[in-house]
Amino acid sequence: MPNRLAHETSPYLLQHADNPVDWWPWSADAFEEARRRGVPVLLSVGYSSCHWCHVMAHESFEDPATAALLNDHFVSVKVDREERPDVDAVYMEAVQAATGQGGWPMTVFLTPDAEPFYFGTYFPPEPRHGMPSFGQVLEGVRGAWTDRRDEVGEVAGRIVADLSGRSLSESLTATEQRPPRPEELHTALMALTREFDAVRGGFGGAPKFPPSMVLEFLLRHHARTGSEAALEMVQATCAAMARGGIYDQLGGGFARYAVDATWTVPHFEKMLYDNALLCRVYAHLWRATGSDLARRIAVETADFMVRELRTDEGGFASALDADSDDGSGKHVEGAYYVWTPEQLRAVLGEKDAEFAAQYFGVTEEGTFEENASVLQLPEIGGLVDAERVVSVKERLLAARAERPRPGRDDKIVASWNGLAIAALAETGAYFDRPDLIQAATDAADLLVRVHMDWQARLHRTSRDGAPGANSGVLEDYANVAEGFLTLASVSGEGVWVEFAGFFLDTVLVQFTAQDGALYDTASDAETLIRRPQDPTDSATPSGWTAAAGALLSYGALTGSGLHRDAGERALGIVTALGGRAPRFIGWGLAAAEAALDGPREVAVVGPRDDPATRALHRAALLGTAPGAVVALGAPGSDDSEEVPLLMERPLVDGRPAAYVCRNFTCERPTTDPEELAERLRG
Repeated sequence: MPNRLAHETSPYLLQHADNPVDWWPWSADAFEEARRRGVPVLLSVGYSSCHWCHVMAHESFEDPATAALLNDHFVSVKVDREERPDVDAVYMEAVQAATGQGGWPMTVFLTPDAEPFYFGTYFPPEPRHGMPSFGQVLEGVRGAWTDRRDEVGEVAGRIVADLSGRSLSESLTATEQRPPRPEELHTALMALTREFDAVRGGFGGAPKFPPSMVLEFLLRHHARTGSEAALEMVQATCAAMARGGIYDQLGGGFARYAVDATWTVPHFEKMLYDNALLCRVYAHLWRATGSDLARRIAVETADFMVRELRTDEGGFASALDADSDDGSGKHVEGAYYVWTPEQLRAVLGEKDAEFAAQYFGVTEEGTFEENASVLQLPEIGGLVDAERVVSVKERLLAARAERPRPGRDDKIVASWNGLAIAALAETGAYFDRPDLIQAATDAADLLVRVHMDWQARLHRTSRDGAPGANSGVLEDYANVAEGFLTLASVSGEGVWVEFAGFFLDTVLVQFTAQDGALYDTASDAETLIRRPQDPTDSATPSGWTAAAGALLSYGALTGSGLHRDAGERALGIVTALGGRAPRFIGWGLAAAEAALDGPREVAVVGPRDDPATRALHRAALLGTAPGAVVALGAPGSDDSEEVPLLMERPLVDGRPAAYVCRNFTCERPTTDPEELAERLRG
């Protein structure tokens, strides 16, 4: 019989609806049941495309004996971390503090008061590699709860007290309660230079994650200062990722990370947020350098998102699984993507298979499991027949389409759709792809229609056009505002600025402390053992720094000193952390670059169908000045009411014109696109 998860909308929770474990969703009722029975709570947190979550589910949660032990002695609660990032963040902080590491699946044992006392991640069904089996863990926790409950309560109380006593805002010095200065951003650059992998690109060793937010900072730093070192790190990293196995050489799009330091073998799940962030990075790299490789990857990644992740409602699904059926009924990681020489020959014939093996680095030994290879683009000598490459890729892609496809988590996450809207809008504008701008507009429309309520509060998720039950967190408001502001710059539709203002007003009222620090959850959100407050980037920009950037942009477009001041106060955390941990606050560093540069404000006025207006608008969008905002409108129209930056901006001698302002000072207007481009070159 299905358990309680059968009534949930999360694809991850539904994957566990037929487990013999008597799962509960996160709810007050679950903890009340634990209190009534006098048993501890097992909290299991994961997400639908998590490979090791699937492994533990198959090994333990589908096992009748393990399920019986759980059902008899625990209340088991399953959480989708993508639906409840607040729950995930609070208990992940406890896991990391206790063990020095974290990850998913996350396994935490709680008292009926939701206080954690024992932690872990994946546990195997049998003891291995120094890890106890999951059954041993359950028996150990059960014994401690039965025989030493007072001790368990004391441990849980100390953990909660320690977590509750941490306050970022209180720990900041007066110096750190202001935005970073140029010398502090230079210090961050130097720290990144020391950690840069000059041979293989990226930062650090294995596993290696795409450093999307750091790359945005480096591009902006190069634009502001002319630093060649910053640009070289971006170029080397983007080239290595684009040529590596982390990038899908046939269908486009990036996997979550590489398990090695060379970008060769990925962890194969594809996440919306990675692809949205990287699409934007490559588009911005093209904008800065004109790189053909950057252009190709930006467009292919945008096309991947629209082709593979777009839902019938117009939003973008969360992820594609790492695992798929290998053809024998067994789910195997990477089965959809890897190739052997024999498989190449079956599709291409002998000669083209030999060419493809050399071109994509497919060997008899393989680079992955079972002698299969992940497709890459290794350096090969001589000229390559471009038409032959296209033919080979088309035939391999068609053959791959016949394989069992990875599962798709089709819930819509507001925050990640905000990132996708920004990426698709800019990519569409740069490369004359109105279809991508329309896809961004459709996703924005879905967020307004389905995710926003009458008070302009956001739902975190939706599925099949129906909003989920969970409230939006800070990153939802911030990234949706960022997406809407970008869409407004591209489309000239001021209504998106208005909606962004609603969301950012909520940030000021519900998420901001008196000293300008930001919390991840609203003041009226469910009370957890700690109100989460994490300014550091993980897989996406932190809500804190994303809000800082969006507040600065909104203040520049509207002239709102309230929003600008809030954005600058929020950047104090970047002053505190930027020099010490720049890899983990890249988005904050990028926002700080915008603050140092102004950010510059560009108003393009003229009839929208006038080629001269369009030329000025394109020049404005292609400007590399960090965080520059762009408004487009016709004089005398309603546009200036929605976007105050357009107010009192007349044509110049009857011709479309562009006005550039910076730090409360405006330059003379120009009607020349080339002159405008020069003014916005950083």
